[in-house]
Amino acid sequence: MIPLLLGAAAQAAQGFEANVLGQLFAPMMDTVAAGAFGGGAGETAWRPMLTQAIGQQAAAKGGIGLAAPVLRQMLAAQEAQG
Repeated sequence: MIPLLLGAAAQAAQGFEANVLGQLFAPMMDTVAAGAFGGGAGETAWRPMLTQAIGQQAAAKGGIGLAAPVLRQMLAAQEAQG
């Protein structure tokens, strides 16, 4: 998990990882049978939000280790710009 001392940059890196995980989980959710979450237009509308929420929770619990290298690159880019 990323230390909270790094503030907004760490949150942005974790948010990036959450978005990536949400995109990775989307094809898995497509394999879940229609109607598994109640069915109908509501399920169709809410399924992408559920997928993103799962990605956010996974990233918050440590994710797949993507946030740390993204954060390092963000900090290196900031330092390079002065």
